[in-house]
Amino acid sequence: MRILKFILRKEFRQIFRDRSILAMIFALPTIQLIIMPLAANFEVKGINLAIVDHDHSSYSQQLISKIGSSGYFQLIASPQSYKQALKLVEDNETDVIMEIPAGFERNLVREGAQLLFLSVDAINGTKASLGGAYLSQIITDFNSAIRLEWGQPDRFTTGPPIAVTSSSWFNPAADYHFFMVPGILVLLLTMVGGFLSALNIVREKEIGTIEQINVTPIQKWQFILGKMIPFWVLGMVVFTVGLIIARLIYGIVPSGSLATLYLFAGIYLIAILGFGLLVSTYSDTQVQAMFVAFFFMMIFILMSGLFTSIDSMPAWARAIAQLIPVTHFIEVMRMIILKGSGLADVSRQLLYEVGFAVFLNGWAIWNYRKTS
Repeated sequence: MRILKFILRKEFRQIFRDRSILAMIFALPTIQLIIMPLAANFEVKGINLAIVDHDHSSYSQQLISKIGSSGYFQLIASPQSYKQALKLVEDNETDVIMEIPAGFERNLVREGAQLLFLSVDAINGTKASLGGAYLSQIITDFNSAIRLEWGQPDRFTTGPPIAVTSSSWFNPAADYHFFMVPGILVLLLTMVGGFLSALNIVREKEIGTIEQINVTPIQKWQFILGKMIPFWVLGMVVFTVGLIIARLIYGIVPSGSLATLYLFAGIYLIAILGFGLLVSTYSDTQVQAMFVAFFFMMIFILMSGLFTSIDSMPAWARAIAQLIPVTHFIEVMRMIILKGSGLADVSRQLLYEVGFAVFLNGWAIWNYRKTS
């Protein structure tokens, strides 16, 4: 313990002497947590719409007004033909085209049915699918309003007689901040812990102090533990700052136990710091360590389930996602903060993180070669 104490004293002094490291640890994650959830918005608004109205009737004008007042679409043009509207899509000026045929109102009144033509620019897949879904829903609401106006609900049937309504559990307002902020906090904690620990041992190699350490009677586990503990403490401070920002700026208050949340965060940090130290033991320069860590960070970000659902991934991708510590921590963060889950509910994920921590740190200790 006396040897470990000297190592920790050295590491803390080295960290606090380098102001750039302190800025990376505290300032950058704070700014990112404030800005990134505002940009990572799953809502699609401001969809550019071109309407080709061949009817110019009162019903077509009511439909156009209903679409314009929805807040999701911007009517940028009313071309005279579909060919002109398609030219707007080719020029990237519009995303969706709706064509109202001639006789739209007459067919609605006489026959109770009329087809509309929707054309969606599918280059932006998300915007295309959501834009088409929004427009279809608005048209469905317009149909319902017409049926009520006529007082003949069976005359104009657009869907099944049973309507299904949904409600959002644990996030009744469907506020995407409640969904994104916990996950983004996990990613920031991962980047701080993974990158800084990955550069730690390599820095000793580059400045030449690693040889002095190697000739001392320090055991390998003491050296790795001494490198890990300072960043673990700082990581927990960053995690606390993140929870405070989530409370003050986004109004997110954990529904579950803070003790459970900190327990999981502590074990997760041990795992991710072990990953960084493992990368550091294999690297010879800080540039090499940074690129290796960045390679794995991209996998962690894209396959953790933050931006895309793991259930929608192919089987091989789901298997990889389950082998990533970030996946389980994001799931647990949402469970504790939104659902109020307890320790028993997250015990399986906790065992995964313990396994990751033991495996990664054991590998780092084994791989560190204490040679002069």
